[in-house]
This record gives sequence, C-alpha cells and structure tokens, in this order.
Amino acid sequence: MPETHEKIDHEFYTTARWNNWLGQVKESGFEFKEEENSDKEGAVFVNMTDDVILACLKVIAKYESGALSAEDAMAILDDIREITMTEVEPISEDIDLMIESLQTSLIGSFAACECYIAEGFDKKANIEDLINAAVEAEEAEDIDAAISYVAQAGALVLDGNTLPEMEELPYGLVAEWLDGIDSIEAAMIGADSYKEDDGDYDVV
Repeated sequence: MPETHEKIDHEFYTTARWNNWLGQVKESGFEFKEEENSDKEGAVFVNMTDDVILACLKVIAKYESGALSAEDAMAILDDIREITMTEVEPISEDIDLMIESLQTSLIGSFAACECYIAEGFDKKANIEDLINAAVEAEEAEDIDAAISYVAQAGALVLDGNTLPEMEELPYGLVAEWLDGIDSIEAAMIGADSYKEDDGDYDVV
C-alpha cells in the first residue's frame, strides 16, 4: 500500500462523480430475483466499476508517458481509492450487497495498479501460479500475502499478459479481487482512448 503522498489536485476521479453513480444505483431500485437478473438491471454496477477502472488506467497512462511521476501517480490512485472505498450509507439490502462486492473487487484493481507502478512484480512470473498461491494464502488466513499475489497477477495483466481460465476457483476474497483484475483486462481490451486523456492535475 502506498505511503502518504503530497496532495494532488486532479480531475481523474472525484467525490462528485462517485456520488453521481450512487445516485444512479439508488434510482435503479436493483433487487435480486429468483430468476436471473437481466444484464440491464445490473448494468449500473458494471458501468460504475468500469468508470473507476478507466480513471485508474488514465493515471497509469500518464505515468507511462512521463506526465506523472510514480509518486504522483500513487498519490492520485490513493485518492481515488479513498473516494470509492468510503463506507456507503445503506440504500437497500440487495444494493448494499452489490456495492460491498463492487468495493471488494476494486481492492484487487487498486492493488494491481499500485504494484504495477511500483514495479513490485516479476515480469516472468506465471499468473496462474500467483493465483493459486493467493488462494492458498487465503485458506491459511494470510490475507496480506493473498492480496500481494493478486496484485502481482494484476500487474502482469497491466503489463500485457492475459488472465488464465481458472476452473473451480473457490469463492472468497481472492475470487472477488480477481473480478477487479478481470475488469482491468476487459477495459484494456476495449477502447484505448483513455491513453489520450488530458485531464487536469496539479500538485497543491
């Protein structure tokens, strides 16, 4: 996790943006149903996640281009995480569960982005081995080690590698964190306009 950094004034992601998504979630009236929910009903949560992921990818793109130092990029990611990880006031039982799951998955996303910028991973490592190690660490209740392995796997994805198909991955924190890595991979496969973003940011 990043150390305390100098505050950065930026528009990569804001509290107002997060609150706008929470408003849309509330208006959606989402409920779990006995029959499988349609894609449309849960789309707001997917879009909400993608918006955060794209903001993080914009930060990484600015870092890669040299427009942001590693320290400033870390500071901005830390700010985005603080915004999105803030406890949300209860809306409804079903929506609250979805937001909790979304926030848990984003933990994996942020860890991956930070690991990538810090270059805290072996580019020759095997992603599947890292995921298996993360699962074993979670089973041993070594959560710090588990998120570290997931972060390294995610950093490899950011470096251009592909997530492997993992069969029968046990449900738990690792599985939810990997959802965040999967969201990163999906965003990178999609439009790459985030690389051209010219968002304003200043050290204050």
